Amino acid sequence: MNKVSTYLSESYKELVEKVTWPNWAQLQQSTVIVLAATLIITAVVWVMDLVAQSGLKFIYSLF
Repeated sequence: MNKVSTYLSESYKELVEKVTWPNWAQLQQSTVIVLAATLIITAVVWVMDLVAQSGLKFIYSLF
């Protein structure tokens, strides 16, 4: 039980004293970056899906 209480107290101390939390501007900037990356990755996967679909339709049309 002593290990658990030590772990919890050290975790709390680390969160309060050692962690640097982003300010509002940094948080907004990070959010925009994540949203842009998500949209780009989604578009790439969509294009890959279209190419694979077209390729399979072409292959199936040969037989």
